[in-house]
Amino acid sequence: MRRPHIAVLNGPNLNMLGLRQPGIYGSATLDDVEQICIQAAERLDVGIDFRQTNIEGELVSWVQECRGRFDGIVINPAAYGHTSIALLDALLSVDLPVIEVHISNIHRREAFRHHTYVSQAAIGVICGLGVRGYAHALQAITDLIEDEG
Repeated sequence: MRRPHIAVLNGPNLNMLGLRQPGIYGSATLDDVEQICIQAAERLDVGIDFRQTNIEGELVSWVQECRGRFDGIVINPAAYGHTSIALLDALLSVDLPVIEVHISNIHRREAFRHHTYVSQAAIGVICGLGVRGYAHALQAITDLIEDEG
């Protein structure tokens, strides 16, 4: 049986983790997040492709490229989750399970962060668990893929 392959996609400003508002996002860097994902993937016996961009169109293109190449998507859309209908449309078009991740609890923050368009395409949303939320998201999407298989 082929090993599942999961895209782990990250949106704008996540390259600034560890520097940007550590009181909200913690001191972990994006490299630390990637290592957490690599360790989780090894434990789960899945492959991952870990990426980050500050460019909305690039993130949309990456999502579109997942169709037929990946078995699922874990995405932290960051601010694009709150603003991008284009990202929602891309996620809906690829016919893959999606788990949305946010490091902070978006529901305990500013009102404009309470709604995400991405949630409409996601099977589940993990928020407020810090960078460890990525490992939980990889576990959840692996379970979904295995249940479908």
